[in-house]
Amino acid sequence: MTTLDDTAYRYRTSVPGDAEAIEALDGSFTTDTVFRVTATGDGFTLREVPVDPPLTKVFPDDESDDESDDGEDGDPDSRTFVAYGDDGDLAGFVVVSYSGWNRRLTVEDIEVAPEHRGHGVGRALMGLATEFARERGAGHLWLEVTNVNAPAIHAYRRMGFTLCGLDTALYDGTASDGEQALYMSMPCP
Repeated sequence: MTTLDDTAYRYRTSVPGDAEAIEALDGSFTTDTVFRVTATGDGFTLREVPVDPPLTKVFPDDESDDESDDGEDGDPDSRTFVAYGDDGDLAGFVVVSYSGWNRRLTVEDIEVAPEHRGHGVGRALMGLATEFARERGAGHLWLEVTNVNAPAIHAYRRMGFTLCGLDTALYDGTASDGEQALYMSMPCP
């Protein structure tokens, strides 16, 4: 599937030739707020707090990812969708996988290049993920995001995702030690 929207982005299922551009995409971000997770006597509180100086996060390489798999030759329940700008450069991508036992489409990764943020690329990629979820019969979409990625959390909320859980120990012993995983979900429309 290839589409062209009014901002001249082209969206399609990835092909093996996209792998190098996907690997090279800058998924880093800078934020002046983070979501602080605090344990309480009967649960947790989540509160957005300012950080000064602003925090810049560069994600470590994850050698176990296979973000170039388009699902055609491999797992039919996985897809990678890409967006290319009118300059021919990769603007973003989303990697998703479907699990039939709980009818969940998991957003494994979504990244938009810094120069293309704020132009609807992430929303359009999530739209393709949602369309794939419908094709598979998913009941909901689900994703994990670090508590320090406030820009993404706000974007996901605007798209209809809500907080559905967290894990305060998921990143312990990794390059993201000290951060907490927030889980968000959205019903599949």
